Amino acid sequence: MAHSDPLKVGDKAPDITAVTETGDKLNFGDFYKKQPYTLVYFFPKADTPGCTAQGCSLRDAYADLQSKGVAVIGVSLDTVEAQKAFKDKYHFPFTLIADTDKTVVGAFGVPLMAIRLLATRQAYLIKDGVVIWTDYKAATKEQAADVLKVLAEQKA
Repeated sequence: MAHSDPLKVGDKAPDITAVTETGDKLNFGDFYKKQPYTLVYFFPKADTPGCTAQGCSLRDAYADLQSKGVAVIGVSLDTVEAQKAFKDKYHFPFTLIADTDKTVVGAFGVPLMAIRLLATRQAYLIKDGVVIWTDYKAATKEQAADVLKVLAEQKA
């Protein structure tokens, strides 16, 4: 199930189940089918400066992303409680995954940082259950702009 390398463009997106910030289960395979695109982004730790900037970038552009058919899922190894507090504090309109057992990180092949075993910052855009864009060094403040640029190029 775990990938040794991060998923690449053209790879099938993992059909896994994980726990959200509310403690509910979310099936990624079902989620992919609900809208044209799904952005799954990974961040090291809730409520840290870079992760907050990345989440706020997506929050602030959420209406634009939704208008282009993009749903967003944020993933870190934080607990359900930490993810809920992070989402509530910054009013994120999207789902956060508490990947405490590293199921999602493993399925996407996201490397862990050696120092504190946190997920590295990455992003994957999925269409029809297939990865169509990857960002292995995901930006913090520019994450939403990067995704919107890719979507504009998809239409070209």
